[in-house]
Amino acid sequence: MDFDIIRVLWLRQIKRYYRSGSRLLGTLGQPILLLLALGYGIGAIYRKAGDGNYLNFLVPGIVTQTVLLSGIFWGIIILQDKRFGFLSELLVAPVKRLKILLGSAIGGATISVMQGIIVFVVALAFGFRPYRWVDVPLAFLVLIVMCVALTSLGAGIASSVDDFQGFQGINNLIVTPAFFLSGALYPLNNIPGVLKFITTINPITYMVDALRGLLANQSHFGLQTDFIVMAISFVLAIAFAVNRFNRIQM
Repeated sequence: MDFDIIRVLWLRQIKRYYRSGSRLLGTLGQPILLLLALGYGIGAIYRKAGDGNYLNFLVPGIVTQTVLLSGIFWGIIILQDKRFGFLSELLVAPVKRLKILLGSAIGGATISVMQGIIVFVVALAFGFRPYRWVDVPLAFLVLIVMCVALTSLGAGIASSVDDFQGFQGINNLIVTPAFFLSGALYPLNNIPGVLKFITTINPITYMVDALRGLLANQSHFGLQTDFIVMAISFVLAIAFAVNRFNRIQM
């Protein structure tokens, strides 16, 4: 019975996504633009510098950007459910809040994973090839962990605010610096000290690095360090989401 509650809420998120074609189009638009503009534009300069194939370096960062935006902005669904009263009906039902959060968050994470895989497939069409195909399943597992953590963070933020403007403002304050200061678009070697410190304390940096290590064999910190930081970030994100969701007032 408990599993049925989670499954129904998960299925609700999936159906809402498939019924909104604009969300899929919006998901693919920016990553494709970045792959074209950066992968081919900067790629020639990157090769001349002797650093190899920039597209192989770039793709893990673009996949991360896709799930970062999708995962955190998924919290808008909670705000919509608040505004239209659906969340209030769920909260008064004889169901634990944790199950409500899990069902919705897993649905959001599933959508983010699908979007990340779509971008990965598009990158293959552009000429990207994993360093070793045998590592791709582990990279997808990393992607799943990332998406659950990011949707949990988005849920926690959405549970803390009451309006769309506040939610978007906080997200923009988090998402843009987190992405551009993660090394997703540039190598972390020989960068200024201040920038190096910021990227080191940024959890998104280790998500990018783990994917890049598995897909392109280019890890800056090492996979063991990446997995440790990601595990800590995963636990903290879920704890934050549970804490904030339990504080929602009907």
